[in-house]
Amino acid sequence: MLKTPRKIIELVLIFLAVANIGLAFYLARAMKDEARPEAATVVLVEKGLSPEGIARLLHQNKLLKHPRAFRLAYSLYYSPRFLMAGEYSFEPPLTARKIMQQMVAGKVLLHPVTIPEGLTFQEIAQLLEQKGYPFHGSFLEACRQAELIADLDPKAGNLEGYLFPETYHFSRGVSAIEMVRTMVSLFRKNFGQQELGRAGELKMTVREIVTLASLIEKETSREEEKTLVSAVFHNRLRLGMKLDCDPTIIYALKLEGRFDGNLRLRDKSLPSPYNTYLYAGLPPGPICNPGRSSILAALHPAPVDYLYFVSRNDGSHVFNRSYQEHQRAVLKYQLKNTRSLR
Repeated sequence: MLKTPRKIIELVLIFLAVANIGLAFYLARAMKDEARPEAATVVLVEKGLSPEGIARLLHQNKLLKHPRAFRLAYSLYYSPRFLMAGEYSFEPPLTARKIMQQMVAGKVLLHPVTIPEGLTFQEIAQLLEQKGYPFHGSFLEACRQAELIADLDPKAGNLEGYLFPETYHFSRGVSAIEMVRTMVSLFRKNFGQQELGRAGELKMTVREIVTLASLIEKETSREEEKTLVSAVFHNRLRLGMKLDCDPTIIYALKLEGRFDGNLRLRDKSLPSPYNTYLYAGLPPGPICNPGRSSILAALHPAPVDYLYFVSRNDGSHVFNRSYQEHQRAVLKYQLKNTRSLR
């Protein structure tokens, strides 16, 4: 006896329901199966690789037991969300579901890089090159995109002073301009409305504050001395005295590619606008990229009337009010020093 069309439809629906339950059960088990690599496995998923190609790549790296189930689960449960390209670190214990979720979320491997306080943008570029940091593009060229800071510093010809020192984490293949944007963005977070307001109270521009902070950064690494160094420079600026800051000459020599690690007495006469032994006031711009403590010191000098300081040759300095006191400190600590002194 022939079955009615209704019976046939019912049987087909039952078959499909059973098949779906079976498929769901199969995929659930397959996606929960653990791959057990001995350690974290780094895999680079190239842009444009299909889900099938990604499953094959993961299987080849012994991260998937069931590549077909992985592809099918992606099509049924995750598409049209993308399996993001990039470099991944897959850490045990590892399931196909965990891999899928990590890739859909784009949780790629991030490479740390620490930018110390006091480096120029050229020195940051050299640091990245020495470390073999995995970015693309020209970092030096990116640092010349002064429009990234033009609203705060219309006179900027490059981003010197605005690449905030910090430990950053970028993915492989990040562009140089993206790195630079991130560094400038962090500078902005550390130079917000409060700092802008304080600069206004001092009647100084952002560029002048950052330039002063860069001098402080290069003069001392001791946190407790930074507001004192700032006070010396603020006091000298107010009185119209030259700053006599050795690091400004070093920066000028670096710009000319002539700094060999030594500063000589004859360098005091270097004809450069950055030479604060020749010209009063601040140099034309920042001489390095200062950290937050130096920026705060530039904004908040100590309430002292010091006009001089000299190194003790141990990283610390002696601060004095009078030239006579300063000369005695020079004789005590710098008698054999051939460097030019304040």
